[in-house]
Amino acid sequence: MPHDPAPPPAKKFKPGSPFFRLNKKPGMLLPRKGNAALPIDVQRKHLPIYQAKSQLINQLRQLHNAVLIGETGSGKTTQIPQYLYEAGIGRQGVVAVTQPRRVAAISLAGRVAEEKKTQLGKLVGYTVRFEDVTSPETKLKFMTDGMLLREAIGDPLLQRYTVRKRREQNKFPLKVLIMSATMDVDLFSQYFNKAPVLYLEGRQHPIQVFYTKQPQSDYLQAALVSIFQIHQEAPPSHDILVFLTGQEEIEALARTCRDISKHLPENCGPMTVIPLYASLPPAQQLRVFQPTPKGCRKVILSTNIAETSITISGIKFVIDTGMVKAKKYNPGESPLSLFRHCFVCAK
Repeated sequence: MPHDPAPPPAKKFKPGSPFFRLNKKPGMLLPRKGNAALPIDVQRKHLPIYQAKSQLINQLRQLHNAVLIGETGSGKTTQIPQYLYEAGIGRQGVVAVTQPRRVAAISLAGRVAEEKKTQLGKLVGYTVRFEDVTSPETKLKFMTDGMLLREAIGDPLLQRYTVRKRREQNKFPLKVLIMSATMDVDLFSQYFNKAPVLYLEGRQHPIQVFYTKQPQSDYLQAALVSIFQIHQEAPPSHDILVFLTGQEEIEALARTCRDISKHLPENCGPMTVIPLYASLPPAQQLRVFQPTPKGCRKVILSTNIAETSITISGIKFVIDTGMVKAKKYNPGESPLSLFRHCFVCAK
């Protein structure tokens, strides 16, 4: 495998060694020896980003634009808006956090409201299409990209999100922070006037990556075999996330998994198969966050909607088919077509 190019010079934050151990109960952050999880305030302090909190705040006070790169699950999306609010950065206005999917905006808003011990819609709220759970008290607002674009049509300067000094009439420029675990750093940094790049190091838990020895001509069959191999060998509390290309594949594989699970040996526990894709009704999308009964394994079949921004508790295995649907312009045929592209990657 080719080595990744060296990252551009930037300030690096090193939270330290991973905080998670392999023998912890899935779905909980650093549990006690019993079955009770630590208080949510303590969970926040064990996130990798917490070790860099003071450094991040000092940097963000000075910068108008910045690009932040951090591992998935490090706490970027949930913690940084709270750090900004607690430090008084943007408190006179509103801190907006955009997400590509409504399920991400809703779930993140719920998590942050729980951490702030406030009712959803007061200090913390969200806005998605056909649903606005905010109030004049809302200071941390999660929203889809489309909703921010709609606001920009009526207010091109986004004055609601600028900070005004209490005793002065001038306004500070709008602060823009781009956060991701996987992005083209150079491209975004150049676009935002060579914005500084901040690297957040540290993971919640170790990750092992395995590849097939040979290319798989039928990736759906290979994914199906992997699902039931894990189901028969791994503890039932270890849930599985499978990445597929679209609704048709997900529904077909879900039916197959449900049928096979009915005819497994008695020593294999039950399996709950949950699809996740953009066109699902919101209530069904949120099923992925619901805990499963004891002894039952959750298998989530998803498009890349689950690749970023949302964290699903209990996932121990990720099966990545390496395929994704992408739009491609073909002047010889139709103006815009959907193609399946193969990417050698591991989520």
